[in-house]
Amino acid sequence: MTPAAVVARLEAIATDAERAKLARYGIPDDRAMGIAMRAMQALARQIGRDHALALALWRDGRYEPRTVAVYVADPQAMTAAEMDDWAGDLDSWALCDTAAFHLFDRTPHAWDAVARWTADDRLYVRRAGLATLWGLGSHDEVAEDSRFADALKALAPVAEDTRDHVQKALSMAARSALRRGPLARTAAAALANACASRPETAPRRTAREIRRALA
Repeated sequence: MTPAAVVARLEAIATDAERAKLARYGIPDDRAMGIAMRAMQALARQIGRDHALALALWRDGRYEPRTVAVYVADPQAMTAAEMDDWAGDLDSWALCDTAAFHLFDRTPHAWDAVARWTADDRLYVRRAGLATLWGLGSHDEVAEDSRFADALKALAPVAEDTRDHVQKALSMAARSALRRGPLARTAAAALANACASRPETAPRRTAREIRRALA
Protein backbone atom coordinates (compact mmCIF):
# COMPACT_ATOMS: atom_id res chain seq x y z
CA MET A 1 0.00 0.00 0.00
CA THR A 2 1.34 3.44 -0.87
CA PRO A 3 1.56 6.29 1.66
CA ALA A 4 -1.11 8.20 -0.26
CA ALA A 5 -3.44 5.20 -0.15
CA VAL A 6 -2.99 4.82 3.61
CA VAL A 7 -3.65 8.50 4.20
CA ALA A 8 -6.75 8.32 2.00
CA ARG A 9 -8.03 5.37 4.04
CA LEU A 10 -7.46 7.32 7.24
CA GLU A 11 -9.15 10.45 5.94
CA ALA A 12 -12.18 8.39 4.93
CA ILE A 13 -12.81 7.18 8.49
CA ALA A 14 -11.94 10.38 10.38
CA THR A 15 -14.72 12.09 12.34
CA ASP A 16 -15.07 15.36 14.20
CA ALA A 17 -16.34 13.46 17.25
CA GLU A 18 -13.15 11.41 17.50
CA ARG A 19 -11.06 14.52 16.94
CA ALA A 20 -12.79 16.22 19.86
CA LYS A 21 -11.94 13.24 22.08
CA LEU A 22 -8.26 13.57 21.22
CA ALA A 23 -8.22 17.19 22.36
CA ARG A 24 -9.73 16.19 25.70
CA TYR A 25 -6.89 13.72 26.23
CA GLY A 26 -4.21 16.29 25.53
CA ILE A 27 -3.39 15.23 21.97
CA PRO A 28 -2.90 18.31 19.76
CA ASP A 29 -6.01 18.41 17.58
CA ASP A 30 -4.48 20.82 15.09
CA ARG A 31 -2.36 17.90 13.86
CA ALA A 32 -4.98 15.17 14.12
CA MET A 33 -7.68 13.73 11.87
CA GLY A 34 -9.92 12.13 14.48
CA ILE A 35 -9.72 8.33 14.33
CA ALA A 36 -10.16 5.74 17.08
CA MET A 37 -7.06 3.79 18.06
CA ARG A 38 -8.69 0.44 17.29
CA ALA A 39 -9.32 1.56 13.70
CA MET A 40 -5.68 2.58 13.25
CA GLN A 41 -4.51 -0.72 14.70
CA ALA A 42 -6.83 -2.64 12.38
CA LEU A 43 -5.46 -0.81 9.35
CA ALA A 44 -1.89 -1.46 10.49
CA ARG A 45 -2.64 -5.18 10.80
CA GLN A 46 -3.94 -5.20 7.23
CA ILE A 47 -0.76 -3.54 6.01
CA GLY A 48 1.75 -5.61 7.99
CA ARG A 49 5.40 -4.70 8.45
CA ASP A 50 6.61 -2.17 5.91
CA HIS A 51 9.47 -0.02 7.14
CA ALA A 52 9.74 2.19 4.07
CA LEU A 53 6.03 2.93 4.32
CA ALA A 54 6.41 3.71 8.03
CA LEU A 55 9.09 6.29 7.32
CA ALA A 56 6.91 7.93 4.69
CA LEU A 57 3.85 8.00 6.95
CA TRP A 58 5.86 9.54 9.76
CA ARG A 59 6.83 12.40 7.48
CA ASP A 60 3.12 13.25 7.09
CA GLY A 61 3.33 14.85 10.54
CA ARG A 62 -0.19 14.12 11.75
CA TYR A 63 -1.06 11.96 14.73
CA GLU A 64 -2.88 9.18 12.89
CA PRO A 65 -0.40 8.53 10.05
CA ARG A 66 2.37 8.56 12.64
CA THR A 67 0.49 6.11 14.84
CA VAL A 68 0.05 3.72 11.92
CA ALA A 69 3.75 4.24 11.15
CA VAL A 70 4.65 2.99 14.63
CA TYR A 71 2.69 -0.22 14.12
CA VAL A 72 4.01 -1.02 10.64
CA ALA A 73 7.65 -0.06 11.25
CA ASP A 74 10.10 -2.94 11.50
CA PRO A 75 11.92 -2.81 14.87
CA GLN A 76 14.86 -4.73 13.46
CA ALA A 77 15.21 -2.32 10.54
CA MET A 78 14.88 0.82 12.65
CA THR A 79 18.18 2.67 12.96
CA ALA A 80 19.33 4.65 15.97
CA ALA A 81 19.27 7.81 13.86
CA GLU A 82 15.66 7.17 12.82
CA MET A 83 14.71 6.62 16.45
CA ASP A 84 16.32 9.90 17.45
CA ASP A 85 14.51 11.71 14.66
CA TRP A 86 11.16 10.24 15.66
CA ALA A 87 11.72 10.93 19.36
CA GLY A 88 12.48 14.55 18.53
CA ASP A 89 9.21 14.84 16.61
CA LEU A 90 6.97 13.57 19.43
CA ASP A 91 4.34 16.08 20.50
CA SER A 92 2.04 14.18 22.86
CA TRP A 93 2.21 11.58 25.60
CA ALA A 94 -0.07 9.30 23.55
CA LEU A 95 2.15 9.05 20.48
CA CYS A 96 5.22 8.91 22.72
CA ASP A 97 3.97 5.94 24.72
CA THR A 98 2.64 4.10 21.67
CA ALA A 99 6.01 4.41 19.96
CA ALA A 100 7.88 3.36 23.10
CA PHE A 101 5.74 0.30 23.88
CA HIS A 102 5.20 -0.99 20.35
CA LEU A 103 8.41 -0.06 18.56
CA PHE A 104 11.31 1.57 20.40
CA ASP A 105 11.59 -1.02 23.15
CA ARG A 106 11.74 -3.84 20.57
CA THR A 107 14.65 -2.44 18.57
CA PRO A 108 18.31 -3.43 18.99
CA HIS A 109 18.97 0.17 20.07
CA ALA A 110 16.47 0.34 22.92
CA TRP A 111 18.85 0.37 25.88
CA ASP A 112 21.16 2.95 24.33
CA ALA A 113 18.13 5.10 23.55
CA VAL A 114 16.99 4.94 27.18
CA ALA A 115 20.32 6.33 28.36
CA ARG A 116 20.46 8.99 25.66
CA TRP A 117 16.88 10.19 25.81
CA THR A 118 16.45 10.30 29.59
CA ALA A 119 19.43 12.67 29.68
CA ASP A 120 17.71 14.95 27.15
CA ASP A 121 15.70 17.83 28.61
CA ARG A 122 13.09 17.92 25.84
CA LEU A 123 9.82 16.82 27.40
CA TYR A 124 8.73 14.05 25.07
CA VAL A 125 12.25 12.88 24.29
CA ARG A 126 12.83 12.34 28.01
CA ARG A 127 9.44 10.71 28.38
CA ALA A 128 10.24 8.46 25.40
CA GLY A 129 13.35 7.26 27.22
CA LEU A 130 11.39 6.54 30.37
CA ALA A 131 8.53 4.89 28.50
CA THR A 132 11.00 2.74 26.56
CA LEU A 133 12.49 1.55 29.86
CA TRP A 134 8.94 0.94 31.07
CA GLY A 135 8.36 -1.17 27.95
CA LEU A 136 11.62 -3.06 28.42
CA GLY A 137 10.48 -3.95 31.92
CA SER A 138 7.49 -5.68 30.37
CA HIS A 139 8.96 -7.10 27.17
CA ASP A 140 12.70 -7.72 27.58
CA GLU A 141 12.95 -11.19 29.09
CA VAL A 142 16.71 -11.42 28.51
CA ALA A 143 18.13 -8.38 30.31
CA GLU A 144 19.42 -9.11 33.79
CA ASP A 145 18.50 -7.52 37.10
CA SER A 146 21.74 -5.52 37.11
CA ARG A 147 20.94 -3.86 33.80
CA PHE A 148 17.63 -2.55 35.09
CA ALA A 149 19.30 -1.48 38.34
CA ASP A 150 21.94 0.49 36.45
CA ALA A 151 19.27 2.17 34.33
CA LEU A 152 17.31 3.20 37.42
CA LYS A 153 20.43 4.54 39.14
CA ALA A 154 21.09 6.73 36.12
CA LEU A 155 17.65 8.30 36.55
CA ALA A 156 18.53 10.11 39.79
CA PRO A 157 18.78 13.49 37.99
CA VAL A 158 15.34 12.90 36.45
CA ALA A 159 13.85 12.91 39.96
CA GLU A 160 14.44 16.66 39.89
CA ASP A 161 12.35 17.11 36.74
CA THR A 162 8.98 18.11 38.16
CA ARG A 163 7.02 18.01 34.89
CA ASP A 164 3.98 15.81 35.31
CA HIS A 165 4.45 13.86 32.08
CA VAL A 166 8.01 13.07 33.11
CA GLN A 167 7.14 12.02 36.65
CA LYS A 168 4.30 9.74 35.58
CA ALA A 169 6.60 7.91 33.17
CA LEU A 170 9.38 7.79 35.78
CA SER A 171 7.02 6.09 38.20
CA MET A 172 5.94 3.50 35.65
CA ALA A 173 9.50 2.83 34.51
CA ALA A 174 10.65 2.20 38.07
CA ARG A 175 7.70 0.00 38.95
CA SER A 176 8.01 -2.07 35.78
CA ALA A 177 11.58 -3.01 36.75
CA LEU A 178 10.77 -4.27 40.24
CA ARG A 179 10.12 -7.86 39.21
CA ARG A 180 13.64 -8.15 37.84
CA GLY A 181 15.25 -8.79 41.21
CA PRO A 182 16.80 -7.31 44.35
CA LEU A 183 19.22 -4.99 42.58
CA ALA A 184 16.45 -3.29 40.64
CA ARG A 185 14.31 -3.08 43.76
CA THR A 186 17.14 -1.42 45.70
CA ALA A 187 17.72 1.05 42.88
CA ALA A 188 13.99 1.81 42.72
CA ALA A 189 13.91 2.46 46.46
CA ALA A 190 16.79 4.92 46.13
CA LEU A 191 14.98 6.64 43.28
CA ALA A 192 11.86 6.91 45.44
CA ASN A 193 13.94 8.53 48.18
CA ALA A 194 15.31 11.06 45.69
CA CYS A 195 11.79 11.91 44.54
CA ALA A 196 10.52 12.16 48.13
CA SER A 197 13.19 14.73 48.93
CA ARG A 198 11.63 17.16 46.47
CA PRO A 199 9.06 19.70 47.71
CA GLU A 200 6.93 19.54 44.55
CA THR A 201 3.76 17.46 44.29
CA ALA A 202 4.62 15.39 41.20
CA PRO A 203 7.90 13.81 42.40
CA ARG A 204 6.46 13.17 45.85
CA ARG A 205 3.58 11.32 44.18
CA THR A 206 6.14 9.28 42.24
CA ALA A 207 7.86 8.36 45.50
CA ARG A 208 4.59 7.18 47.04
CA GLU A 209 3.74 5.06 44.00
CA ILE A 210 7.14 3.36 43.91
CA ARG A 211 7.07 2.70 47.64
CA ARG A 212 3.60 1.17 47.44
CA ALA A 213 4.81 -1.14 44.68
CA LEU A 214 7.83 -2.13 46.78
CA ALA A 215 5.76 -2.93 49.87
